[in-house]
Amino acid sequence: MAEPVTLSRKDFSSDQEVRWCPGCGDYSVLTAVQLLLPEMGLRPENQVFVSGIGCSSRFPYYMNTYGVHSIHGRAPAFATGIATARPDLDVWVITGDGDSLSIGGNHTIHALRRNVNLTILMFNNQIYGLTKGQYSPTSEVGKVTKSTPFGSVDHPFNPISVALGVEASFVARTHDMDRKHMMETFRRAHDHQGAAFVEIYQNCNVFNDGAFDGIVAKDQRAEMLINLRHGEPIVFGDEGQHGVIIEDGEARIVEVASVGLDRIAVHDEHRVDPSFAFALSRLSWGPVMPTPIGIFRDVERPVYEHEVARQLAAAQESGVADLDALLGAGNTWDVV
Repeated sequence: MAEPVTLSRKDFSSDQEVRWCPGCGDYSVLTAVQLLLPEMGLRPENQVFVSGIGCSSRFPYYMNTYGVHSIHGRAPAFATGIATARPDLDVWVITGDGDSLSIGGNHTIHALRRNVNLTILMFNNQIYGLTKGQYSPTSEVGKVTKSTPFGSVDHPFNPISVALGVEASFVARTHDMDRKHMMETFRRAHDHQGAAFVEIYQNCNVFNDGAFDGIVAKDQRAEMLINLRHGEPIVFGDEGQHGVIIEDGEARIVEVASVGLDRIAVHDEHRVDPSFAFALSRLSWGPVMPTPIGIFRDVERPVYEHEVARQLAAAQESGVADLDALLGAGNTWDVV
């Protein structure tokens, strides 16, 4: 028997020049993925990266794997077809906040609702970067851009809340300034059976520079990032002095010394009811106050393509339908 081949980042890197703006957060995400896949023992020929339109959607060109650069907002639809036809492959969706939540919003929520076995990495920079700086579905109210010169009046999406609202079976958040956290989050998302949605706070240093500095800068993280750890009290701060309680379905930040550790919520990412995770997602309005990161929800649900395969097998076995005969039947109409 041949010795197993040890792969490295180089085996997952294509020969294409990476063409993002110098300093873009996309480089960090690409590096994290290229380092993670060989570490997990995965093979390039078993990976498919599907993207839509946007800066992040160049991602498949830079991976030495299979890839599809599809059309604006439709990556989840393309990926659903691939995952259903080839459940033996790992299917990744690379998308941005505009691509996935604006023109592609419908495709995103239905892929999550159906629980298709996809790993969706959504780069959120709160701006349209590829088209030079228009406001996006996650831009804050009052955002002044080329398309909102007097400030946006749109109420923004909270991507985590959207995913939890359609009961996605895996929902997480990470950021481009912490490679270790990204890699562990992506690992968990990949290993999940079903639709995994990961929001990545990603800096666009040209059109929305520093959008997340208030929470991800090194000197801010202890006080502003709430690391969710399954089975542990939700506390944060240099000495764990701040905590989160959930009362009447609402999450609030308190001082641990004032309420006692026994009142602090214990994180349960496997809770079937999504209301606990949803309350955590509403704790902050954008990256301007203490913000949860990590795994919000990780539960088991029937996987879409497994259910489709089961139905087809049952239909063929019972003689109700012969898929092979149907596909090979030729035209069922006459052109005159």
